[in-house]
Amino acid sequence: MPPAPGTLPSMQLPPDEPIEELAAALPERPKLVTPGRVIMLVLALIGLYVVWPSLVATFGSVTELKHVAPGWFVVMAACEVLSYACMWLLIGLCLGSSRYFAIGTAQVVGNAVSKVVPGGSPMGAAMQYRLLVEAGMPSTRIGTGTAAASLINVATLFALPVLAVPAIVGGVAVDQGLARAAWLGVAVFVLLVGGGALLLLLDRPIGAVAHTIERIHNFLLRRRPKLTGFGDRLTAERDAVRTTLGEQWGQAILRSAGNVLFDYLALLAALVASGTRPTASLVLLAYVASVVLGMIPITPGGLGFVEAGLAAMLVLAGVPGPAATLATLAYRLVSYWGPILAGPVAYALFQRRAAAWRAAAHARGDT
Repeated sequence: MPPAPGTLPSMQLPPDEPIEELAAALPERPKLVTPGRVIMLVLALIGLYVVWPSLVATFGSVTELKHVAPGWFVVMAACEVLSYACMWLLIGLCLGSSRYFAIGTAQVVGNAVSKVVPGGSPMGAAMQYRLLVEAGMPSTRIGTGTAAASLINVATLFALPVLAVPAIVGGVAVDQGLARAAWLGVAVFVLLVGGGALLLLLDRPIGAVAHTIERIHNFLLRRRPKLTGFGDRLTAERDAVRTTLGEQWGQAILRSAGNVLFDYLALLAALVASGTRPTASLVLLAYVASVVLGMIPITPGGLGFVEAGLAAMLVLAGVPGPAATLATLAYRLVSYWGPILAGPVAYALFQRRAAAWRAAAHARGDT
């Protein structure tokens, strides 16, 4: 989802949003040590202890990577870059913005945070939100737009097993565990689409969600001003997102599908590089299962759980054990460790551009 050739995202803040208002919209920086984080750290250590044998077995095959031609790593990296680009385009669509530099760097930084902190998805989302607000985007629209993009993306992920159902019904030899995973994916897809439709089409469900958020906020943060009128603001932003998606729903589906499918192609490339020719529909089920394992909020980015689960699911899909382990290692090097290394670079690039945004605002007299 790169911007059109020859164009760059705007380097100026919107003229109607002074820098003071943007600073006020920024959430307070979270404390480094909290009881919740200590608990998550303990759970992460327990989780790593449980999956440690699988991690050792997987990374014990690191010397086997020499048998993978370097060109395959280029292919896998290219697939991952395209996958991320599709996500940036989806977020931009939901935000109604074409500032892909800010969107892309903020998403990469948030994703890197979520991969290194136990239970890091909320922290990654908070970091992404903070950076987008710092870039001058409306705070409420950011929350609603990124939530819509996440919902669409997760629904697309769970729609993938639908592609494998015809093969299962048609009599292709499928392990019972993979078959159950396919039907579970179909069920979750239906629930996600139904829930998303309720939030997009009806006011009462979104009002109930907003009311719950207000009660939790006011209960936990009693010293701060009470949160009120959140339902009205959320409904207004939902309507804006609905209008955007109503006009370009096809684009939203294509961009979300591109994000998931390019990542899946990276896994297929890893399998081919390991010397196997697996059945694509069965690998698709293994891939969905691995992504779900990555959502487990115990170890950072599902570290250990994904390696163990993906290798096991690939074996069920008919991939020989050694090849499954090698493919898992190669795929995770590109899809997990690569984005972590890209996070600091993206943050530095964002801050460099943010300095220019602040200077432009100062020159306009907004400070």
